[in-house]
Amino acid sequence: MIIAIASGKGGTGKTTVAVNLALILARREPVQFLDCDAEEPNAHFFLNPDFQETVPIFLPVPEVDHEKCTACGRCAEICRSNALAVLDKTVLVFQEMCHGCGGCTLLCPEGAIREKDVRVGQVDIDRTGGIEFLRGMLDVGQVVTAHVIRDVQRRLDSGKMVIIDAPPGTSCPMMAAVERADFTLLVTEPTPFGLNDLVLAVETLRVLGVPHGVVINRADIGDKRIHDYCRKENIPILAELPYDPDVAEAYAEGIPIVRTRKDYADTYSRLFERIEFLCASGEKTAGA
Repeated sequence: MIIAIASGKGGTGKTTVAVNLALILARREPVQFLDCDAEEPNAHFFLNPDFQETVPIFLPVPEVDHEKCTACGRCAEICRSNALAVLDKTVLVFQEMCHGCGGCTLLCPEGAIREKDVRVGQVDIDRTGGIEFLRGMLDVGQVVTAHVIRDVQRRLDSGKMVIIDAPPGTSCPMMAAVERADFTLLVTEPTPFGLNDLVLAVETLRVLGVPHGVVINRADIGDKRIHDYCRKENIPILAELPYDPDVAEAYAEGIPIVRTRKDYADTYSRLFERIEFLCASGEKTAGA
């Protein structure tokens, strides 16, 4: 099973939920953890992997042979990323906008475009611990986060329980992280900002057709609008985690709370049982 942990906004406790759920599941079966928050991965602070392997990630970007190029504009025509433009009979390449699809190279009638590999990030891998840990990292100055995430996911082991820590938000990186998931947990908080971004995240998952449920973090400090929204939209609330200074203190020390508090270990075990039930019964959340 592939479970993605996502959130419409940062700071809701997404990585905390992902790490604690992975640790609980690792007590019963092999787990693979994919940290796909490639712009700012931080699950390693809590799972303490010992990386033995680092694999660079490259993006194939176009390089124009201006001696062959006739500036016909076919490449710019088909580029959905607007990474190519024809100006004064010269083809300009905007490397930062390229998504590496290869269409321009394939369709150039003069064969004037070749591809060169540009490094955009890396995957760090630890296979020695109880949890196989893969971390995607976008290089400084690069912007193709989704490309890095998909490279990490090419190493996904469907024979294991897979936990994906997705980037926050609802843009392309988040969608790339959750698109292969059997189920996505949306971690939110009971605030106006939390509700606004939860609605956006739910709409995104409905477009992708990914079943989903909600975890409310710091559930006792806000209002009940998250509950009202989930009830109206038929979205299951699978866990409500209280505001607890013990959790914050353990987090600050890099200690997952399930390692120190049995009640939280039980909470995360029940959370997985509810996910498992929804997936096994074939039930789908509204719009999925």
